[in-house]
Parts: sequence; structure tokens; C-alpha cells
Amino acid sequence: MTTAPLRVAIIGTGFMGRMHAHAWRTAPRFFDLPRGVEAALLAGSDASRAVTAAAAFGVPESTDDWRSAVTRDDIDIVDICTPGDTHVEIALAALAAGKHVLCEKPLANDLADAERMAAEAESAATRGVVSMCGFSYRRTPALSLARRLIEQGRVGEVRHVRAQYLQDWLSDPDAPFTWRLDRTRAGSGALGDIGAHSIDTAQWLTGSDITGVSAMLRTFVPSRPHLDERVGLGGRGSADAPRQEVTVDDAAAFTATFADGALGVFEATRMATGHRNSNRIEINGDRGAISFDFADMNGLRFYDATLPAGEQGFRRIEVTEPEHPYADAWWPAGHGLGYEHLFSHQVVDFVRAVVDGGTVHPTFAEATQVQRVLDAVDRSAAEQSRYIPVEGDPR
Repeated sequence: MTTAPLRVAIIGTGFMGRMHAHAWRTAPRFFDLPRGVEAALLAGSDASRAVTAAAAFGVPESTDDWRSAVTRDDIDIVDICTPGDTHVEIALAALAAGKHVLCEKPLANDLADAERMAAEAESAATRGVVSMCGFSYRRTPALSLARRLIEQGRVGEVRHVRAQYLQDWLSDPDAPFTWRLDRTRAGSGALGDIGAHSIDTAQWLTGSDITGVSAMLRTFVPSRPHLDERVGLGGRGSADAPRQEVTVDDAAAFTATFADGALGVFEATRMATGHRNSNRIEINGDRGAISFDFADMNGLRFYDATLPAGEQGFRRIEVTEPEHPYADAWWPAGHGLGYEHLFSHQVVDFVRAVVDGGTVHPTFAEATQVQRVLDAVDRSAAEQSRYIPVEGDPR
């Protein structure tokens, strides 16, 4: 077996490209990986920006030609960190070239493209090619512990799932226009950008797929100042600047039914003033409940309904013990982790699957199930909240 490190081409020079580059550098320094790994190449749409970003990210080489990057013989893994409208083309080219593929979420901008990607990934898997969609919140130790407790039957039969993902970076009507507000590039707004995380987390935790939805979407601010995207999220433009039409939703709200009979309530918004990044989920069963808020990412609240009435109540579990998922590789108990660690955990799981020849989750098929829900939400909202079944399950 070769001992040469796996070489990664990161496609995308923005926020996610930076985060993934950090993870590829960090993971092998803390985890015992079966093979070395290195971020070898950074590809962007602009040669000058790619050079600058590569230097900042600690990547030794850059290019403005992703097509040549994904076919190079010295590249083993293609890591897609670009806007959603480019995912399908890059992923299909990489899979055809026999490269292992990690693709940021949501998998694609529409269901048809996601299904194509899932089909090609399934075919490539028969040739030993590994693919995964980057729903990074799955790698939060507290949420991984929650899933373990649910699998062990500690909450019993799941009855309710309620999830919120609340941000406020667009609450100012003069916050500048970015690609995330353009449907042709982003696919959708708060729904696909952050609501997709809630959908994936809910289905992953419960082990049950969403089977139907009734939804509403709102765009509260129909146009934004057209400014250089380098202003960044949360920036403010001049009210006198030319404005560009917003073609995605600012907020999404929907109810959902699950295959196991549970009822779900979901909310995703980038207009929740006072909430920078509140990613919350609560699951209630007949034997207990779990509650999680990413604002307290190292804690999980657990309710055991089997205890005597006088001992019942939500209690906080500090998820930093060596026995907790991923925690044994990091700091002493009580020393918490941060957002960036989720991406290191993602690298660990992905590399182990590549070397061992196993399956790593979420697969493209699982990510396509999320896309099916997004599609149903979009259609329901277009039809005045009519209940829309989520049809088909690629798994």
C-alpha cells in the first residue's frame, strides 16, 4: 500500500475554501489517520485572486482552471467549495476522472442535478471512488452524542421535531447584494443555505425521512445595493448605490411529516434580528427529549422521562469527555471545541473512508433526499402552502 499522502485540489477561494484548507492542514495533526493528506492545489475563477488565496490558505499551488485540476494525475481528492450552480459540472468531471469528491452543501441548485450527481457517485463507488456531501454540523460532538442517545432508544418513539436556523446578517435593508441572493447561482436563499442544514440534521438524528411539507417563503427586502462582494457578510452599503433584485427567499417556514409518524416544524431565516447564528433543534419522544443550540455547541440538553417525577428535568451534558464523539483527539475535558473543528472531523471521516474503501455519510444519495425536501418546500410555497409529498428516496 502506498504511503504517499493523498493530495487534495480545493475548488473555490472564498470562505468555505479557506475553512476547508484549514481542516485539511489540521486533521492529520490531531487524529491518527491511515494515510497522510495535504492540500496541494487551490483553484479559483480568477488567477490573481487564486494566487493570493493560496498564499493565505497555506496551499502551495494555484490555478484558474478547475478542469485541469480535477484531471491531474497527482490529485487524489477534489474538494468543491464553490457556489451551488457549479457543483454538478465539477463533481461529474471529478468522478469521471476517478477522483474522490467532497462537495459542499446543498449538493446542487435543483433536484435534477442532485439526482445526476447521486447516480454518478453510486456508479463511481463500484470503482472504489468515495464521495460525500459536506453537511458539517453532523460532526458536532454534541449532535453526534444526541444521535447515539436516540439510536439507543433513550428518547423512545419520536413524536416532535422542531428546528430553527436563525441569522440576521440581512436584517439591514442596505446590506449589500452578494451571490447568495441570486437564484441562478445559489439555487435558493435561507431555505437552501441554512435550512438545508436543519433538514439534514433532523433526518440524520431521527433516522427517518421527511415525507411531506407545507411551506411559506418570504423575501422581505426585494433589492439590495450592488457592491463589491469583498465587503463581506454583514457589511452595509450606501442607500444611494444602484440596487439589484433579490431573487431568493429571506425566510422559510414549514411543517413536515416524517416516515415514522413524527411531526416537524422548521424555520430558516437570515432576517432574525439579534441572532448571528442560532442553529437549534429539539426532539421529543415518549421516553425523553434532546435539545441542542449551536450557541452552546459543547453542550447537549437531555431529558429522561423514565426518572421519577421528582428527578425529571432537562440537564446539560458537557460534551468534552474522551468517550464523546471526536473529543478524545483534542483538549482535556472541559476545554471546548469551535466551528472550525467540524470541518477537521469531516476530513477525518472522509480520509478513513477513502483509505479503507468504506462508505462515508452523508452520501450524495442522502444529500439528494435533502434536495427533495427543498424542492417540495419550494413547490408548496408557490402553491400557497399546499401539502406536497416528498416523492422518491434514492437510498
